[in-house]
Amino acid sequence: MEKIEREINQSIAKFRLPRYAELPAMGLYLEQTTKYVNDCLKALGDVKLTPSMVSNYVKHQIICRPEKKLYGPEQLADLIFIAVAKNVLQLSDLKMGIEIQQESSFDVATAYDYFCGELENVLRYVFGYQDTLAKVGTAKGEQKKMLRSLIMAISYKVYLDNYFSQAKDGE
Repeated sequence: MEKIEREINQSIAKFRLPRYAELPAMGLYLEQTTKYVNDCLKALGDVKLTPSMVSNYVKHQIICRPEKKLYGPEQLADLIFIAVAKNVLQLSDLKMGIEIQQESSFDVATAYDYFCGELENVLRYVFGYQDTLAKVGTAKGEQKKMLRSLIMAISYKVYLDNYFSQAKDGE
């Protein structure tokens, strides 16, 4: 069991999402977009996007349509959030979560960067790299509580998925 836990921790040890300013500014085509998002999230295990999923999110107006078939930083930020959150939320709740964020006083860059920092913070806590949760951001309120709860659920699911995957491989 100790070997399994060590392997799980190694898979997440260096996980870091690109911040909004680090997202490709030039725009990516659909295939490039899904490859980019999947590469960013590889350490999380079974957190993936397909081109058909992205097209479906555009069709259901969960993300903005690409401009001239190119997905920009705002869509990439939304897709990274969606790819992570879709494992614990229904599509309708994902859409509502994005709408709540858009109605808030935070712009996409600020909200996305907060999500990245909080996800990394909670993952480090869940995987045992830190004993307490760090304080991320200065905002308070129901929206922050909802996002942290979502991230906690995601982090525990990632941990359990990794644990059982390693356990199966160890048999």
